Amino acid sequence: MEKRLPMERQTKAYLYAVATVLLWSTVASAFKLTLARVGFLEMLLGASLVSLAALFLIVLAQGKIAGIVNSSKEDIARSAALGFLNPFLYYVILFKAYSVLPAQEAQPLNWTWPIMLVLLSIAILKQPIRWVNVLAIVISFSGVLVISTRGDVLALRFTNLPGALLALGSSVIWALFWIYNIKDRRDEIVKLFLNFVFGSVFTLAAVLLFGDIRIPATAALLGIVWIGLFEMGITFITWLKALQLSRTTAQVSNLVYAAPFLSLFLIHVIVGEEILPSTVLGLVLIVTGVIVQQYAGRKREA
Repeated sequence: MEKRLPMERQTKAYLYAVATVLLWSTVASAFKLTLARVGFLEMLLGASLVSLAALFLIVLAQGKIAGIVNSSKEDIARSAALGFLNPFLYYVILFKAYSVLPAQEAQPLNWTWPIMLVLLSIAILKQPIRWVNVLAIVISFSGVLVISTRGDVLALRFTNLPGALLALGSSVIWALFWIYNIKDRRDEIVKLFLNFVFGSVFTLAAVLLFGDIRIPATAALLGIVWIGLFEMGITFITWLKALQLSRTTAQVSNLVYAAPFLSLFLIHVIVGEEILPSTVLGLVLIVTGVIVQQYAGRKREA
């Protein structure tokens, strides 16, 4: 019996990880379909509120209300700053990118965040740059050029440069959030809930200033609920659970690399976009660069 327990624990880790990756693979399609029916700020406000409600129920279920009530002024200020970065600023930029780009372009360009994390770690944390970092960056940004020019790399003829910059900008914001969030040693669920409290307030202010508050149609409402639950809220918990149950992080984290390719398949099937060869090639290059970087990081740690 004792010999079976580790296997059962690892099996649960894989189940949580696979479920999370499958749900993450659906969100690019949900973004595009919902943005066809509602503005990006209104979509963000609705999704943030749905996620906030889900996180509150999780906080209650896990008995972590005290962690919120007993937050210090410094904790609140930190949550306000992090909440401004994510969910507010990150999703404002990301959703705007999806509103002007085909989903097959916005999704892989946003996936450059691990490479942006390396660049920001060098700039902010003063981490040394190694040849393998340079190689990973060159490979991934070659993929960015292939996607944003639709294969016309030599002419550097960008099909939608502002949209591409928005998608890449969202990855910079996410990497920046990741760096400062790692330094915050509070409970992950408590942090996330408070981030969404402030992020929802910032989003509400933006909607009041630049958008329109109205109850969306049923199709848009379903998309908003799906995004709030499976992009912003519950999937964070299931992924965290997978990491906690797994014997090693690598055993489940490698499954993430399937998500962008599954996402492209769903974008084709659900949204109806004809997936360009340049998109597939560019995504392969981006993911290859990320794998090179992460493999080098694990090897260095070992």
